[in-house]
Amino acid sequence: MSRSRLQLEVLPGLPLVEPGDDLVALLTTALAEAGLELADGDVLVVAQKIVSKAEGRYARLNEVNPSPEARELAGKADKDPRLVELMLRESREVLRHRPGAIIVEHRLGYVHANAGIDRSNIESDDDADPRVLLLPEDADASAAALREGLARTTGAEVAVLINDTAGRAWRNGTVGFALGTAGFLPVENRIGQSDLFGRPLEVTEVAVADELAAAASFLMGQADEGAPVVWIRGAALEQAECGSRSLIRDPDHDMFR
Repeated sequence: MSRSRLQLEVLPGLPLVEPGDDLVALLTTALAEAGLELADGDVLVVAQKIVSKAEGRYARLNEVNPSPEARELAGKADKDPRLVELMLRESREVLRHRPGAIIVEHRLGYVHANAGIDRSNIESDDDADPRVLLLPEDADASAAALREGLARTTGAEVAVLINDTAGRAWRNGTVGFALGTAGFLPVENRIGQSDLFGRPLEVTEVAVADELAAAASFLMGQADEGAPVVWIRGAALEQAECGSRSLIRDPDHDMFR
């Protein structure tokens, strides 16, 4: 698809999200306060943390009883055994570990450090009984629900992307990636199309969802910015009723495992 201009804007003024909050209502209010009116084809990128918070995906470490496997791995990775137990529950397989980090295949398929379990930007109501935040139960379903809710309240057919950040095996630093998607094709297959000189492309597939997730993540920030939602216009996405599964490489073709 032809793209020549892309607009991205942070939605300001979103309150701290609590379990049970209506994200559709919060997003609709934030859009109105920003003077933005959704149109067909717009994209809303929503940070994973506020989705997980609204869905009540908290766990209290004092309520976790670590298994022997968790205790053994915690010793190798220099981590709290209770936290490691939660990682194991959220994962299919532990792929790598070293002091300070455990890399797993999450139960939904993506490879993530510490199963995406985090304490940053989590308000603590009891330092003696700390809580952590897990990833959404099903990020694609969460994105689809937000998309449907926004269609009901605004009348616009938008795309929704839930993003998170992760490191990469071959690069320093973290980058935004798509955790869940709804309303668009997350990977564009360009194989067979021509390059500038008429040669057919042989392997080119564009991870459109990850590129948009990274662009939005750059605006969201990673510390105290308090900017968990980004509005995008001009992406010219191909509509599709599928989730983000096509972004995950088949383990048989993953040379880094």
